Amino acid sequence: MLPSLAEMFKRLLQAPEQTRTARTIEVFGWIILLEGSVMLLAPHQAAALIQLPALNAQAANYFRILGLPIGGLGMLYVASGRLNSSRFAFASLLDRPLVPLVMLVLWWHGIIPGALALMFSIQDAGSFLWTLLTWRAERSATPPPSS
Repeated sequence: MLPSLAEMFKRLLQAPEQTRTARTIEVFGWIILLEGSVMLLAPHQAAALIQLPALNAQAANYFRILGLPIGGLGMLYVASGRLNSSRFAFASLLDRPLVPLVMLVLWWHGIIPGALALMFSIQDAGSFLWTLLTWRAERSATPPPSS
């Protein structure tokens, strides 16, 4: 039986029996939610932090617009972690290892600065490894189902 909307919101506020894997997803979500929020609320400071050239007014607004889906993705990760979604955890293991490859291509073609590519690569590769190792440890600790 599917939980009610009220039960789902209650799980968001208090995550009972959250697995360690789900916790890695939630923590990664908080990180990118914070990044998206900084981009949205303080685009000039965010750009300076990642060593981008000074933003003109139009570029700052585009930076803010980019912060919105990044923050939304962070919220999706936080909610999925809080709701203990093992399926979302698996899906994230398919996505996050691709980020360093994409960053390498973007840097190689001069589309993004090396510092930015390196930052995103370390963040995604590190969180991928944390989730993968936690996932594997939980799976090996769980006895197989009996037939």
